Amino acid sequence: MALITFLVEDNKTIREHLIPTLEDMTDAHVIGTAETEQAAVHWLQSHDGHWDLAIIDLFLKEGSGLGVLNGCRNRQPHQRVVVLTNYATEEMRAQSFALGADAVFDKSTELDGLLDFCQRN
Repeated sequence: MALITFLVEDNKTIREHLIPTLEDMTDAHVIGTAETEQAAVHWLQSHDGHWDLAIIDLFLKEGSGLGVLNGCRNRQPHQRVVVLTNYATEEMRAQSFALGADAVFDKSTELDGLLDFCQRN
């Protein structure tokens, strides 16, 4: 069964490489993307219950991934939200978990962890 996934990432190159990697190596099916906090929150809230996983970068073209996390606080129990960032410091991890992230992964060193997470959920 496909893991209906929404990707919040403002870097086009990362999107172009991450989407096929997720779809080839896991059951994820990326149904949409956003580059800004406002666009991501709008999509996620207007499609409430119709997505399984949101993958969120912290630094976006406009706004912040922390704002997107905050906008997902009232999600359905089956929905998971993970952070994928180049800034996976202890402070950013703590802030992300405080806002409801299910996991935090560093883009440069923990991509396998993200893929494993997708396979388990």
